[in-house]
Amino acid sequence: MTRNPTRTSARIAVVGAGPGGLICARILQRHGIDVTVYDLDVSATARDQGGSLDMHPDTGRHALCAAGLWDDFAVLARPEGEQWRLAGRDGRMTFDAAPPQGGQGNPEIDRGQLRDLLLGSLAPGTVRWGHRLDHVEPLGDGRHRLHFAHAHATEADLVIGADGAWSRVRPLVSDAVPVYTGVTFVETGLNDADTRHPALAALTGAGTLMALDDNLGIVAQRNSGGHIRIYVGMRTPEDWHRRAGVDLADPRAVRDALLERFADWSPALRGFITDTDTGYVNRPLFALPVPHTWDRTDGVTLLGDAAHLMSPFSGMGANLAMRDGADLARALVDHAALDDAVTAYERLLLPRSIEAAEGAADALDSAFAPDSAEQILTHMTAHH
Repeated sequence: MTRNPTRTSARIAVVGAGPGGLICARILQRHGIDVTVYDLDVSATARDQGGSLDMHPDTGRHALCAAGLWDDFAVLARPEGEQWRLAGRDGRMTFDAAPPQGGQGNPEIDRGQLRDLLLGSLAPGTVRWGHRLDHVEPLGDGRHRLHFAHAHATEADLVIGADGAWSRVRPLVSDAVPVYTGVTFVETGLNDADTRHPALAALTGAGTLMALDDNLGIVAQRNSGGHIRIYVGMRTPEDWHRRAGVDLADPRAVRDALLERFADWSPALRGFITDTDTGYVNRPLFALPVPHTWDRTDGVTLLGDAAHLMSPFSGMGANLAMRDGADLARALVDHAALDDAVTAYERLLLPRSIEAAEGAADALDSAFAPDSAEQILTHMTAHH
């Protein structure tokens, strides 16, 4: 084995079947480069993939075009989902932006639909389900052995860590670990919202409604199939529920604790807390330190949240992961030697990641601040 194997002879392993890893695999296969994707889920339908995403022109849309999937995406996308609304804590609408006309915006798609699209574009057997990575063992000369649960192992010449916030690949290149941002979301949801919850559906509109004020927030987001996904946000200690004596497994206790936090908000907005069809899921937000960089390490690199975990308030996470995957695949196509390809890719990745992560941190600080209502209104007015 040479120290700098070529892409045609190399064993390339992508760890994580999220949008970034799948885009990377799709583009590699389009150019005749073998790749295997390993994911801890036992199947493609093992868990909910989360809410809706909007595809930005220079990141997500760019990646889908590079993968030859834009037309297929457009069939599934919901352009009407780009509507943005802001409400005050009194429930009165302060801003309402209709979606851009003529396909000039950032069309929305459910995360699950996007993942299905990407999975369907890959050669059968590309994704190995039920492979929970335990650790990666360096073998020298840039080679690594991936050890999975249940004693299974495989070797690779290039390991691509696309395995998210708590990446098992990241420690090969960096000691950084995610830290709590100071903000927690409690996720809930409405099913068949237009029929079962018409007032809340009307308040949400066709896209996303946000109400942010004094370190608190409610975000309601349209998904397909009549579902509205809701995030109740708080700037709060990570163990807020323990301090309040709240058992997260007790929906009534969680509901009552949230209602106490939002006691002086309008009954209309508090309905997003009380009228749940899905219960409550506590989701503290974590981010990697900024800047997050590393020295080149033979035979391994990162993309997506493994490289630049950031606040979701920027709307950049999945989009940037997809651009990462596309850029890495393009570098592997353009450079015969793996090390040359990874070096070229990381020269793009690292400065871009720093800029995006700094912007995401600023966005979260603005959204959950004492004067967040004024800050977000000023921002939205300036950008629409």
